[in-house]
Amino acid sequence: MNLSAFKAYDIRGRIPDELNEELAYDIGRAYAAFVKPRSVALGRDIRLTSNALAAALSRALTDCGCEVRDIGLCGTEGVYFATFAYELGGGIMVTASHNPPDYNGMKLVREQSRPISADTGLTEMRALIEARSLPARAHSPGRSSALATSTKYLEHLLSYIDRNKLQPLKVVVNAGNGGAGLIIDAIEPHVPFEFVKIQHKPDGTFPNGVPNPLLEENQAVTAQAVRDAKADLGLAWDGDYDRCFFFDHEGRFIDGYYLVGLLAEVFLQREPGARIVHDPRVTWNTLEIVRRLGGEPVLCKSGHAFIKQKMREVDAVYGGEMSAHHYFRRFAYCDSGMIPWLLVLAVIAERGESLAELVNERIRLFPVSGEINRRLPGTRALLQRAQEHYQSSAVAVDFTDGLSMEFPQWRFNLRGSNTEPLVRLNVESRGSEALVRDKTAELLRLIEA
Repeated sequence: MNLSAFKAYDIRGRIPDELNEELAYDIGRAYAAFVKPRSVALGRDIRLTSNALAAALSRALTDCGCEVRDIGLCGTEGVYFATFAYELGGGIMVTASHNPPDYNGMKLVREQSRPISADTGLTEMRALIEARSLPARAHSPGRSSALATSTKYLEHLLSYIDRNKLQPLKVVVNAGNGGAGLIIDAIEPHVPFEFVKIQHKPDGTFPNGVPNPLLEENQAVTAQAVRDAKADLGLAWDGDYDRCFFFDHEGRFIDGYYLVGLLAEVFLQREPGARIVHDPRVTWNTLEIVRRLGGEPVLCKSGHAFIKQKMREVDAVYGGEMSAHHYFRRFAYCDSGMIPWLLVLAVIAERGESLAELVNERIRLFPVSGEINRRLPGTRALLQRAQEHYQSSAVAVDFTDGLSMEFPQWRFNLRGSNTEPLVRLNVESRGSEALVRDKTAELLRLIEA
């Protein structure tokens, strides 16, 4: 059996050669054997193959004696929410997020929505399948029943803001034909925003391309819609809406890095002295904001499993990655693509400032290169070459995630991807876009030599 769909953080592969109903059934049995849950939340995204994969999982779980609570069509955070809010033993979301239409996958959690990754269970589950050491049908099979979470989930989302302080705003929303539009429609009656909806209808064929707002070609349609509608800002999501992306009133894409600092500020004003977890790729803006407001920044390796574990360890109120993943203590330390935009629109209303005004000074103070990816062999050798080249002038070196090196006026992080055969580079400076450009070009010449 082809088990290449088992990745570092989740299960993801091409249908049907890398993932199919037969494998989904075995994954369900392996999950039951490893986690041993009494009840499991089961959700699925809008992909055309998600229903069949979810049905195979449900059959496997009930055959193993588990109770399946089917929450139906949702985003990944829907499974996170159902698992912790209803105190279930685990959860499985059928999704391939922003992958092409012929892909699908699964994200798995255990009790309290604790993630299951290669380090915490996926490797063991894969071994059970390889060895055919899977549980037999239980003497007392479990049952599958629907679980309606929408009312409780909506209440939770709205609990992060004071709706009485919101102001009317015109907001372009681009769901990318994923599932986010369904939640926007549910929230709409409760907020004073005018939503301009594009690519809104869920469609598993993805007629407008894969829902990945990090691709520049996908950003253009949201940016133009903001300008055409003369909107206050724009929002876009990936397919399972666990990431949210922002555009200002001019249609400018705002790097997720600056949203981490803004959201850290929101939570530190609510809870002075709190801990904020952040990734090592770009850090200076986050560090300056958190320390200025009396908070405690906590560095953590990139990746949702690492961020969630670190947040639990230090009881952080909020965690953020430049990749537009935002994590919240009250959301079982999980990431949500809906909570961030509600918080940001609340800040815009409270301060009477546009999104551009909220982030312009931070962008000027700490310009960044954006993440640059190169498909290059020998990641370890590349990192060593970069370290040796810059060692003599560096004021700090860190290996939390790949190689981070700091200098008086600039810094960089160079790392291998945890999910793809790529080398990823991020550069930032203190107030100089020219320095970012020069050092980015210099580093690319070095590693591509």
